[in-house]
Amino acid sequence: MRTRLLLAVTVVTASLTVGSRPPLARGAEPLPPEKAKAALLKLLDRPKVPADVREDAKPVEKGGLTYTRWSFASEKKADGTVERVPVLMVAPTDRTGKLPVVVVLHGTGGNKDGLVSWLEDFAKQGVIGVAIDARYHGDRSGGAKGAAAYVEAITKAWKAPAGQPHEHPFFYDTVWDLWRLVDVLESHEAIDGKKIGMLGISMGGIQTWLAASVDDRVVVAAPLIAAQSFKWSLDNDKWQGRANTIKAAHEAAAKDLGEAAVNQRVCRELWGKVIPGILDDFDCPNLIRLFAGRALFIANGDKDANCPIEGAKLAIAAAEDAFAKAGAKDKLVVRINAGVGHSVTPDDRKEAIAFCVKWLK
Repeated sequence: MRTRLLLAVTVVTASLTVGSRPPLARGAEPLPPEKAKAALLKLLDRPKVPADVREDAKPVEKGGLTYTRWSFASEKKADGTVERVPVLMVAPTDRTGKLPVVVVLHGTGGNKDGLVSWLEDFAKQGVIGVAIDARYHGDRSGGAKGAAAYVEAITKAWKAPAGQPHEHPFFYDTVWDLWRLVDVLESHEAIDGKKIGMLGISMGGIQTWLAASVDDRVVVAAPLIAAQSFKWSLDNDKWQGRANTIKAAHEAAAKDLGEAAVNQRVCRELWGKVIPGILDDFDCPNLIRLFAGRALFIANGDKDANCPIEGAKLAIAAAEDAFAKAGAKDKLVVRINAGVGHSVTPDDRKEAIAFCVKWLK
């Protein structure tokens, strides 16, 4: 395992039936990782529908690369509509045989088209690049811009009556989409189903460690500016950065709870309802151990308010321990950037892509 400190110049019905689970008692230990894996798979499980893969536009060839837009069905929702996931794929035009693939995931307010340069960088090195729009983003936003539809959906989920089914757009429903995407990629004629990677930025990085940790078909993962501990952030009053990514939803929860402003109680209640388990069984320091034996690249900034470095180091330490016990230190790379906030540095981008290509080819 290589850890590098980069110094600055100056130093159910479908998605509506995701199970609920009571939070652990304060101080209780989370489930062992393997049991947490089973619990997360069970929690997010919902009836599958045929993938019904459709080409949404004619392929475009440019500069030796082929750009394809297609979509697949992820689930049938409570109102009878089918949730479809739009996909952008970039592949070498002159490819021969089946190639590795990396799924690249955008952050809050982003979309798949904003990742085209990442997909191109992979494709130029013989690895197919694939991106999707997360729930309520991009082509799935209903025309809303940025994260507006996403925040509205989370707020709606929060306001659902107690005990009633509701969506889980805050990470979890997209995690389900990613598992279904891997199903599709496994059987894609252009893709080597044994060589699937996943790289995500910010929200996409969180979705990466959530989805890929429990899906062994993903052999390489690179969560960027995403490793953290939700529990540590909440317990140590460092929740503000994460809460502000969907500020309006937290403010709505504060109002409903009779709080004058967003606080720890608001975060605990909101997160407990829309991302149940994230403070214990499914927190990063617990799930990240499941990557041991596969290839994992982590990059964080030590000034990142969204992923406080103290919590990130808990996840990193857990990964280091698990990889050491698995005899796979060479498959773990950690980069902690001194003086860097919530952003992916150009060097981290370059190294993350090289890492994925190395372990996929």
